Amino acid sequence: MFKRILIANRGEIAVRIIRACRELGVESVVTYSQADADSLPVRMADHSVCIGGPAPRDSYLNIPSIITSALLHGCDAVHPGIGFLAESQVFAETVEQTGLTWIGPSAETIELVGDKAKAREIMNQAGVPVIPGTKGVIDPRADVTKVARAFGYPLMIKAAAGGGGKGIRVVHGDDELMKSIELSRNEAQSSFGCPDVYIEKLVVEPRHIEVQVLGDLHGTVTHLWERDCSVQTTNHQKLLEEGPAPNLGDTLRRRLCETAARAARAVGYVNAGTVEFLLDRDGEFYFMEMNARLQVEHPVTELITGVDLVKQQLLVAAGERQPWRHPRTVLSGHAIELRIDARNPDRNFAPSPGLIREWIMPGGPGIRIDTHCYAGYTVPSYYDPLLAKVLVYGATREEAIRRARRAVAETFVAPTETTTDFHGRILRNAFFQRGEHTTSFVRKHMNV
Repeated sequence: MFKRILIANRGEIAVRIIRACRELGVESVVTYSQADADSLPVRMADHSVCIGGPAPRDSYLNIPSIITSALLHGCDAVHPGIGFLAESQVFAETVEQTGLTWIGPSAETIELVGDKAKAREIMNQAGVPVIPGTKGVIDPRADVTKVARAFGYPLMIKAAAGGGGKGIRVVHGDDELMKSIELSRNEAQSSFGCPDVYIEKLVVEPRHIEVQVLGDLHGTVTHLWERDCSVQTTNHQKLLEEGPAPNLGDTLRRRLCETAARAARAVGYVNAGTVEFLLDRDGEFYFMEMNARLQVEHPVTELITGVDLVKQQLLVAAGERQPWRHPRTVLSGHAIELRIDARNPDRNFAPSPGLIREWIMPGGPGIRIDTHCYAGYTVPSYYDPLLAKVLVYGATREEAIRRARRAVAETFVAPTETTTDFHGRILRNAFFQRGEHTTSFVRKHMNV
């Protein structure tokens, strides 16, 4: 096992990794920006180092500064966390070339799955069902009207790189096509430094199901069941996740999860990752993308399987074999994650940074809180405004929903505007309670 790990991230995921390190007897070094000098990870880590100014490009995206910090502090490995450089092929390569261990999939795998157009081709060859679409990226000089008509509207223009809902446009006809391609290319260039986009047939009102996978350096790839991430804002930002997915059925669940494991094997996947699918009204599922990193919603899987995914990441990177095999990983109970963001749902989920004067989180049976916030903490305006993940666990989905409603009632944050009350509305919605929600749930049933 490693002696000292550098955590190249911030917020609640940095806290989460610090805790896993502590349980394994590994020292932690956390990097932070000037805006995060008073953050909880800085207080909790064994060592901390400021790597630059508040802007991400000056700190959390500053590869030379991060690598230098790791070497100066005698680290054996680097954990990229979630977001920022977690899916950066260049960062992974640099870490490996420096002689440090990268806690994640290889740079080659990141490159394969990071290009969504290329990943679609690989999955198609591996027998994983993919959504009909272009085989490669769109030539920006070409008129693709004929191609679009062949698939039939509505369509989606999607960025070949990145994620988080960036670079995506829905197109309903020829008159929107070329303008939408231009807008998606511009957003993709701005967000990911790559303007490439491709066309994909729009699956109308699907469910968004993702499967947790874990591979080790000895060729074993297993799945740890699925999560339903269908409750999203209109720009594809997730609000609530749960596992297992409601109303899925055992046969479909096993087929979907086994397909995800096959997808991971097709790219030689090592460490923790997620294979994402769209599930249509007829029960057919299609590969959407693969995230070569830990997901924000990974605690849902931890609660329903009993597997500590972050500790497994460290153990796998250190060369250990997975100590268990499917189907020994038992699926038990139901878990729900509520993302408490500093956002105002009444203003199209606009960020709400600033000083938190009052901070009360829920507790009691079946509740887990992952957070980096506290009373007196100032939410920076430079980063994703996730404040906390409120997780609930119950023997059944009904019990989990009741505990989630209790958790929302016990949560109080002021004066920062948050998504807490909006989550309460979701949990009381009849469509959600029946497990009939799709990716259009917020737009159709929450008046947003």
